[in-house]
Amino acid sequence: MPDFLDLAFTAAREAAALGEVPVGAVVVRDGAVLAVASNRPRALSDPTAHAEILAIRAACAALRDERLTGCDLYVTLEPCPMCAGAIAFARIRRLYYAASDPKGGGVEHGPRVFNQPTCHHAPEVYSGFREGEAAGLLRDFFSQRRG
Repeated sequence: MPDFLDLAFTAAREAAALGEVPVGAVVVRDGAVLAVASNRPRALSDPTAHAEILAIRAACAALRDERLTGCDLYVTLEPCPMCAGAIAFARIRRLYYAASDPKGGGVEHGPRVFNQPTCHHAPEVYSGFREGEAAGLLRDFFSQRRG
């Protein structure tokens, strides 16, 4: 099985090169990549242009369906509450992510969106894949911005 996180990390590095927070996301169904996206809030002047949202939008457009039943999402960082909500509404089957985000995450930190009684769909969640690599990418990005 291909490492779909490789594609997410490539997208995250592309975001960093453009001055965006380095997060990448990939939507996959039956082993086929439907969408790859990276953070673009600055470039698109859109606070909702997170990698997960853009990947979900592109995958929905490719399938011509608002639900991504049977699809898996690979992300380099724990999704924020907004993205976790979109993942639930899209009916993503499985979520795989690299680094945890204790400050801004919405899956295993913060509001824990999928554990709320108002959440009508919760994907299977798998985390910690290549966590050190993802954390290092973010740390390097922010240290360069502050330096």
